[in-house]
Amino acid sequence: MRKIWILAGATMLATGLGACSEAGDSALHEEAAMDAEYSAEASEVAADDGAIPELGDIPVNMPQLAYTYDYRWALPAADIGPLQRRHASLCEQQGPAACRILGMSKTGEEADEVTGVLEMAVASRQARAFGALLEDEAQDAGAEQVSAEIASEELSRNIVDTEARLRARTELRDRLLEVLRTRKGTVQELVEAERSVARVNEEIDQARSWLRQMEGRVAYSRVTVRYETGVPISSDFLAPVQGAIGALGSIMGYLAALLILIGSVALPVGLGAWGIRMAKRRFAPVSAEAEA
Repeated sequence: MRKIWILAGATMLATGLGACSEAGDSALHEEAAMDAEYSAEASEVAADDGAIPELGDIPVNMPQLAYTYDYRWALPAADIGPLQRRHASLCEQQGPAACRILGMSKTGEEADEVTGVLEMAVASRQARAFGALLEDEAQDAGAEQVSAEIASEELSRNIVDTEARLRARTELRDRLLEVLRTRKGTVQELVEAERSVARVNEEIDQARSWLRQMEGRVAYSRVTVRYETGVPISSDFLAPVQGAIGALGSIMGYLAALLILIGSVALPVGLGAWGIRMAKRRFAPVSAEAEA
């Protein structure tokens, strides 16, 4: 009997070992097949002139940037107004969807220092090209470029945060409206829910306003053109003369102010001294006769 159990155990052990061996051989065959397939793919890649195989498009969120352009031009005072109007007309020619005038101002007389500012909102995709058109117009007018600056502000995080806040407040409003619709709760709870809905609606409107403002800043770049007085090349000879005349006028003004100041102080003092002297002359003989 004992021999029978031993033979049965040996048979089961041999069967298990065979099954394990077959499973191991199957796994080895599969691994070998995968290695062969990988080697074939690697050989094809290596044979393709060392080119790196193309991968699928990786979704990437582009940064949301708000650009600002600032240009400064110097030209004679009499030419600032015409150039400013030409730049404004150039903006209007692009159409309201591409360029909008936000403000335009000009201060000073043509004989004195004149400054001007033109502010525009230009579609971000066309802002650089529009800046080149402004430069061409300014060069045709004989203006000299003093500075040109381009700055940007990253708004991606603010936009994402505002969108998340908007979604959260919208979900809260929907839950509160569901409470009011089903009329579940006490009267006090329903009244508080109505007040909460009003507050949440206000926050939703504010978040939407912020989101539209930031999206507008991304879609439209702010372009500012500044104009200031410059001396034309043909009047280099007269520039020192004009400067000297201007300085002489300032000096004469200071002298006149000094004389007025001295007169306002010296006149009362002189009148007082003259009055004292006249009084002494008048009363001096009377005193002499009294002593005699």
